[in-house]
Amino acid sequence: MAKYDLLKTEGRAKRGVFHTVHGDIQTPVFMNVGTVGAIKGAVSTEDLKQIKCQVELSNTYHLHVRTGDKTIKELGGLHKFMVWDRPILTDSGGFQVFSLSSLRKIKEEGVHFRSHIDGAKIFMGPEESMQIQSNLGSTIAMAFDECPPALAERKYVEDSVARTTRWLKRCKTEMARLNALEDTVNPNQLLFGINQGAVYDDIRIDHAKEIAELDLDGYAVGGLAVGESHEQMYHVLEETVPYLPQNKPTYLMGVGTPANILEGVERGIDFFDCVYPSRNGRHGHAYTRFGKLNLNNKKFEKDMRPIEEGCQCPACRNYSRAYIRHLLKAGEMLGLRLMVLHNLYFYNNMMEEIRNALDEGRFAQYKASMLDSMEHGQD
Repeated sequence: MAKYDLLKTEGRAKRGVFHTVHGDIQTPVFMNVGTVGAIKGAVSTEDLKQIKCQVELSNTYHLHVRTGDKTIKELGGLHKFMVWDRPILTDSGGFQVFSLSSLRKIKEEGVHFRSHIDGAKIFMGPEESMQIQSNLGSTIAMAFDECPPALAERKYVEDSVARTTRWLKRCKTEMARLNALEDTVNPNQLLFGINQGAVYDDIRIDHAKEIAELDLDGYAVGGLAVGESHEQMYHVLEETVPYLPQNKPTYLMGVGTPANILEGVERGIDFFDCVYPSRNGRHGHAYTRFGKLNLNNKKFEKDMRPIEEGCQCPACRNYSRAYIRHLLKAGEMLGLRLMVLHNLYFYNNMMEEIRNALDEGRFAQYKASMLDSMEHGQD
């Protein structure tokens, strides 16, 4: 069983450390998304260490359909396969059930759907998801759930959440069985449950209370950033997080912008992940403490400054906005790589600053000054 030490609080904001078999995770933390076992943009695991990444996140469904979890198990598990000795979280495939809605059919036993790659029939239920994640040997496995659209009708959400709870109990039973097997890759694999309920406060709260009783290793808030407004998302967190165990990590799935993260930390979230920094980086958009820059703009053509003055990422330490813009315009992969490295460093470094601010009891001031600076910007 992992141990979560709550070091400090400021309001509802938590500063903690989560001890795992693959090392300690200082929280709040941003997990860097490497869907198929790599960060898009030619970023290596050595790079991840250089840019302060603590946790890498990979996708159960994608690794199952391409290369295959059984093959990865034969090769020693995902840590060995991708040469990464720090924590890995694998999501359960539940979000793909949501995003591949045209390709799937949900039943009590699980979900029948077709591969987005070749159309092959796939069945995934709680047991299958746990088996795939056990084969990968990730540090943290996510329970298999259904992610209903944020604005779905109440009756649909009630039925979906009830099924997600039944699935969670099956996940817990199967994970315990798998961890006890002699040939399991990681016998200390942890399980996080997922709170759902769309934007219905009472469904969210009842579900949080119910899953809190299962004494899992951590708890996620899922089904946000899928169609609701930022205000609705913050409201759901305010209502729901107090009913999740404070002595366990809380994880806000798939969120988000730097502002979303600051607001999430204030509402008691420990873990975050999002494709924004890497995806936007590949399109030439850089995150800075003065807001986002689009390096495709002509005004940067002769700008010899780094992306952000004072930034210690590999891109800013060595290259200019003008050169990176040139690479992007020329379609050179180095341009994408430098942008992704900068953005991930920005996120990881911001999390470190958040942790320092919490340590020193000045998170409220840090949050206010960051939001102000990102909103008003400068060149």
